[in-house]
Amino acid sequence: MSRVRLLCGVVLAASASLLSATDGAYTARLPGFAAELAQRPPLVDGNAWKSMPDKSAWLQLSTVEAAGRQSARWDYARSLIAQERGPDALGVLEVMRQDDPDLGMVDAWRLAHGAALTLVGRADAALTELDMPGLRINPEACLWRSRALAGEGLAEQALQQLECAAPALAKPRAAPFVLAAARAGIEGGAPQKALHWLSWLPDRDPAANLLRGRADLALGRHDAARLRLARVEQSGSAAQRMDARLSRIEGDVARKAMRPEEALGKLAEIRYSWRGDAIEERALRLSYSLADGRNDLAGALSAGAALVRYHDTQGAAALLPDVQAKLAAALDPERKLPLERAASLYWDYRDIAPSGAQGDLLVSRLAARLQQAGLYERAADLLSHQLMQRAGDLARGPLSARVASLYILAGRPERALRTLRETEDPGLPDSMVGDRKRVEAAALAQVGRAEEALAVLQDLPGSAPCRRRYSGNAGIGAAMPRRREKVCRKASRWTPSLRRRSCGMPSPRRCSGGRTRLPGFTRVMPPRSKACLRRPSSRC
Repeated sequence: MSRVRLLCGVVLAASASLLSATDGAYTARLPGFAAELAQRPPLVDGNAWKSMPDKSAWLQLSTVEAAGRQSARWDYARSLIAQERGPDALGVLEVMRQDDPDLGMVDAWRLAHGAALTLVGRADAALTELDMPGLRINPEACLWRSRALAGEGLAEQALQQLECAAPALAKPRAAPFVLAAARAGIEGGAPQKALHWLSWLPDRDPAANLLRGRADLALGRHDAARLRLARVEQSGSAAQRMDARLSRIEGDVARKAMRPEEALGKLAEIRYSWRGDAIEERALRLSYSLADGRNDLAGALSAGAALVRYHDTQGAAALLPDVQAKLAAALDPERKLPLERAASLYWDYRDIAPSGAQGDLLVSRLAARLQQAGLYERAADLLSHQLMQRAGDLARGPLSARVASLYILAGRPERALRTLRETEDPGLPDSMVGDRKRVEAAALAQVGRAEEALAVLQDLPGSAPCRRRYSGNAGIGAAMPRRREKVCRKASRWTPSLRRRSCGMPSPRRCSGGRTRLPGFTRVMPPRSKACLRRPSSRC
C-alpha cells in the first residue's frame, strides 16, 4: 500500500507543474477534459459524491493513461468530498486546474471546488465559487452555500438557501449536511423543519439530540427538551455537554423559570471554563442582556466588552455602539460617579471608548477631574494613551505639552522628557514649539540638567525669566554632595515653594515670567503635609 501511495504521489507531483506560456497565452498539459465535464449531467443531489476505497482510487491513478488521468482525478476528488476530506480534495482539484485551466469555467468543477473550500472552513472563498450564474439555482450548490453560511453563524441567510436546496434534501443526506441545515433552521426561526431533517439521524446521536433539544425549546416543549439535553450531558463530547448546559440556561431564562442572579452565576461559570467559540459568544450575549435588564453597569460592560473584543461577528460589531454609549453615560459628570471608580472604569475599557470628538471630550473631562484632585500622574497616563493611540497630528502638539506638564507636576520629569521626544514633529507651529520647549526646559531643570535647559531656551522669545532662573542653578546637579542629592531626589513630592527653598530646584510655574504659564499647569496643588512643612532646609 505504501508503494502505491508513493508511486501515485510522484504521478500527482509531476502533473502539478506550473503552466507554461506560449505567445502570451496559457497552454494545457492535459486538454480536453473541461469540455467533457461540461457536457456531463449536472451535479444536483447527493449522488454527485460517490465514495470509493483509497486502494482502488490510488491504483487507478497509478495505472491510467494520460488521456484518462483527469477523469480518474475527478472521480477521486468526488470520493474525497464524500468522505469529508476537504484538504485532500482541494489539492487534487488544484492539480486538475493546473493541467487544464479551462476547468475553472466549468460549473461542476466549481461546485466541487466550493465544496472542498467549505470543508476546510474557507467560507468566503467557497461562497465566491458557489455563487456563479450556473450554480445559483442548483440544489446541491444551494445546500453547500447553506452549510458554509451556517458555519459562519449566518443562520437567516443559510435558511434562505435551504429553500432552493429542498430537492437535494428530499432524501436523507450525510450527517454534516443535516446538522448544518438543522442548526440554520433553529437559529433562523424554523425549528419544525429542523426536527424533520434531524429525524434522518439516529435517536442516540448526541449532536442530533443537542439540536433536537434546542428545537423543542424553541417550540415550547420544555419537558422533551430537558430530556434531550440531559442525554447529551451524559453521552456528548465536552463541547456538546457545554452547549447543552448553556441551552438549558437559555430555556429557563426565556420562560422566566430562573432568577437573573442565578442565571448570571451559572453563566459566569461557563465563561470561566469555556472560551473562544460560539458557545462563549452565546453566554456573553445572554450575560449582557441580563445585566442590562438589572441596570448592572459593571456586568453589562464586562460582558459587552468581551463580546466586542474577542468575537468578530456581525452581532458583536452591532453591539459596539451600545457598549460605548453605556461607558460614556457612566463617565458623565452628572452621574457623579466617584473619581477613583470613574478612572478605573475608563482605564479598563479604554480600547472600546468612543472615538472622535465625543471620546476626546470624555478623556479630557476625566483628566481634568484627576488633575483637580492632585492625581497628576494618573491624569498624565490617561492623556498619554489618548496621545499615542487616538490623537491626530494637529492635536498632538498641545496634548503632548499638557501630558509632559502633568508628569512634571507628578515629579516624573524623565517621563515628561520621553513624551516630548516621542512626539516630536517638525511641522508644528512656532507657538506650539515654544510651549513644548518651555516644558522641556522645566523637566531638564528638575532633573538637574540646567545647562541643557538653557540650551533649549536659547533664542526662544519671552524666555528671559526662565533663563535667569536656570542660570543661577547651573552646575547644582553635578556639584551637589551625595547626601544632599539623595534628599533632594524626594523633592518632586514637595510643593514648589518648599522644593525651591530646600534644594534650589526651579518651580515650573515661575519659568514663564509670571504672565504666560506652561500648558497644563494650574494653581491646584495637593494638600501640604505638616511633616513636609516642618522639614528644615539645612537637611539639604
